[in-house]
Amino acid sequence: MLTFFTTAKPFQGHSWRIQRNALASWTLVHPSAEVILFGDEPGSAETARELGLRHEPYVVRNEYGTKRLDYMFSTARAIARHDILCYVNCDIILMEDFRHALERVKAAHSRFLMVGRRWDTEMPEPCDFSQANWRSQLQALALMRGVQRTPEWIDYFAFNRELFGSSIPPFVVGRVHWDQWLVWRARDCKHPVVDVSPVVIAVHQNHDYGYHPQGRQGVWYGLEAGLNHQLAGAGRHLRTIGDATELLHADGFRSNHRRHWSAVKRIAVRGERYLWFDVLRPMAFFALEVTRPLRRALGMRSGTLGRTRGNA
Repeated sequence: MLTFFTTAKPFQGHSWRIQRNALASWTLVHPSAEVILFGDEPGSAETARELGLRHEPYVVRNEYGTKRLDYMFSTARAIARHDILCYVNCDIILMEDFRHALERVKAAHSRFLMVGRRWDTEMPEPCDFSQANWRSQLQALALMRGVQRTPEWIDYFAFNRELFGSSIPPFVVGRVHWDQWLVWRARDCKHPVVDVSPVVIAVHQNHDYGYHPQGRQGVWYGLEAGLNHQLAGAGRHLRTIGDATELLHADGFRSNHRRHWSAVKRIAVRGERYLWFDVLRPMAFFALEVTRPLRRALGMRSGTLGRTRGNA
C-alpha cells in the first residue's frame, strides 16, 4: 500500500519512547505497510529488528555530520516496495484515518503531495498498542489537551514515487526550511497538494531540542538552517500547508481558495523584510555616515540608529 521512511535520533530516554511509538504506529496503518529507518544512531538496529522494519544504516551526511534529506529520498525511491512513499518525522503517530485519507487522495490523483497539520500532545506514557481502543484514546487526548499547529509546521509528506525525482537539493534534516521547499516544489511542478488536516489527526509527541548543541536557536537560526534557507532560493521557494491546492473533508475535496490569501501574506512579509533590510536600514546607516562630521562638531552622540548599527 505504501512505504514510510524516516530517520531518528539515538533511541535513548524520552526519544526512545516517542520514536518507538511513532514507528510502531506506522506498521499498524496498513497490513502491508513498509517502514524504512535510515541511520546508525544507537538503538536503531535493535528497534528495527524488534518492530520488523527495514534498516538502512548508511546515510550521506554533510561536513558537519548532519544527515542529508536528498539521499534518503532518492534511496527510498529506489528501494521501496510500494509506489506511494511517505516521509514522516520520527515523532509523529499516524493512525487509520491517515490511511483512509491517502486512499481517497490516491483515487482522485495520479500524482500528488499529501500533507497535513499536526497536533502537539504530551505523551507521558508509552502507547499500549495491544489495547483495542488505543486509537480512539489517543485521538481524544490530542483533541482535548493537544494544540493543532499552524500550517507552517509540516511533518508528513505522502507522494507517488516519481513526484520529486532527483530535484531535491542537499538539505539536511533536523533543521528548518526543507519541509516547506517540498510543498513549493510540488506546486511549482503543477501537482496537486492536498491538505488532509480536516480528516487526519497526526499526533506530534512533544519534546525538547536537546539534539542540537544550541537547542531551539540552533535548529531555527543556526548555520545549517541558514544553508537550508539558501538552498530554498534564499527563502523564495518556501510554501506551507496553507498553500495546498485542495482540502480533503469528510464529504469530499474542496478547492483551497485561502491559498491566495497565503500568497498575499507571504508577499507582504517579504516586502516588509525587503523594505527594512534593503532600503530603510542602508539609508539610515548612510545618513549616519554623512552626518558624522557634523555630529562630532556639535558633540552629538550616535543615538538609537548608532546603537542599532553597533548591534547588527
